[in-house]
Amino acid sequence: MNSPIYKPDKISALYAPNKLIFGLGSADQAGKEAKSLGGSHALVVTDKQVVSAGLAEEVLSSLREAGLDPGVFDQVEAEPPVRNVDDGARIARDGGYDIIIGVGGGSSLDVAKGTALMAGLEGSIVDYTGTDMVPRAGLLKILMPTTAGTGSEVTRTFVVTDETEHMKKVVYSDFVLADTAIVDPKLTLSMPSRVTADTGTDALVHAVESYVSMNATPFSDILSLEAIKLIGENLAAAYSKPDNIEARYNMSLAATLAGIAFASGGLGAIHALSNPLGIDYHLSHGRSNAVLLPYIVDYNRHASPRRYAAIARAMGLNVDSLSVYEAGERLVEHLENLLELLGISIRLSSYGVTADDIPGMVEGAMKQSRLFVPNPRNLTDEDVAEIYQKAL
Repeated sequence: MNSPIYKPDKISALYAPNKLIFGLGSADQAGKEAKSLGGSHALVVTDKQVVSAGLAEEVLSSLREAGLDPGVFDQVEAEPPVRNVDDGARIARDGGYDIIIGVGGGSSLDVAKGTALMAGLEGSIVDYTGTDMVPRAGLLKILMPTTAGTGSEVTRTFVVTDETEHMKKVVYSDFVLADTAIVDPKLTLSMPSRVTADTGTDALVHAVESYVSMNATPFSDILSLEAIKLIGENLAAAYSKPDNIEARYNMSLAATLAGIAFASGGLGAIHALSNPLGIDYHLSHGRSNAVLLPYIVDYNRHASPRRYAAIARAMGLNVDSLSVYEAGERLVEHLENLLELLGISIRLSSYGVTADDIPGMVEGAMKQSRLFVPNPRNLTDEDVAEIYQKAL
C-alpha cells in the first residue's frame, strides 16, 4: 500500500506542550519542574478517586520537597460540568495560586486547563467556548495523566458540560497548551481493567479519526499510525494484566502520540455521535467512543479506503493479499473482536438505549455537526439515525 500523497501547497501546524517529559518515575520531577517554571504556590486539580488511590500524594510530596506549598482542589466530576471549572478558578484566585498542576484522567486535566485560564479572566468558562475565544494566557500549568487515553495533557482543547443547555462545549486555544506535560506510565498502574479498556479505546479512536481526517497533516499521520500500532500490540495486554509495565508504558506513549495527532489533524463523526451517550446515559467518554467505533469505521471506510487499509496493517492485520476495500472490511471485524475481548458491548441497548430514544440522540449528535466537516464522509440526520439503529 502506497504512502499518502501530500499537497505541497498545504500548510500544516503541529500543536504540542512547550515541554513534554515522558518515562517511568517522571512524576517525581513535578516539583522541580514547577519551580523551574517560576511557580511558588501550586494548586493540584484532581478528583477524589485519584486522591484515594494515593496518586495525588506522590505529586504533592514532590511539590512540597521543592518548597511550593501546594493546595488541592479535588471536586472534579466525570464529564465535568461548567461549575467545576468556575469553582476551581475561584479557589485559585482566592488562594493566590500561581501554578496549576492537573493530575488525573481527561476530566481532571480538562478542569485544570480551564482553572488555569479562568483564574485571570472574568465571567464563566462558557463565555470562552469556541475557537480562539480566549484573550490571553492564564496561570502556569503542568498536566500529568493517570490514564492512557484522552491525550488531554498535550492538546489545545478541553471540554465542559453545559448543564443549562444540556450539551458539551469545547474551548480551542493555544493558551490551553500545557507549559509542561509529565507522562509517567507508573501512574496508570492503578487503573482497573474497565478503565484501561475505555481509555485505551479512546486513544485508538483519536488516532483513527486523526488519520482519516480531511485535515490530516504529515505530522498527524506519522503520530497516529505509530499510536495505532502501539495500541494494537499493547491494549489487550494491559487490559489482561494491569501490572504489565511494558504494556502500560507503550499505552501511555500511544495515548500521548494520539493526543498530539488529533490536536493537529482533528477528530470526526465518532466523537459527534458519542456525545449523547455521555450526556444522557452517563457513559464514560472512552466507552461512548468505543461503542460507535466499528459502526462509523464501517460507514466511512469506502470514502477513504487506502487510509483504512493502512490502519488495518498498523493494527497487525495481514491484508497484503486483499484489496483496500476488503482490508477495510477486515478492520471492522477486528475492531468488533477487540472490543468483545475488552468486555465492551457495542450494542446501545446494553446501556439502556431504546428505539424511541434515537430521534433525541440524532438531535444531540447534530449539535456536534462541526465534527462532520473533517470526517471522510458526510452525514445527514438520516445517516446518523441509521448508524444508531444498526448499533441498537
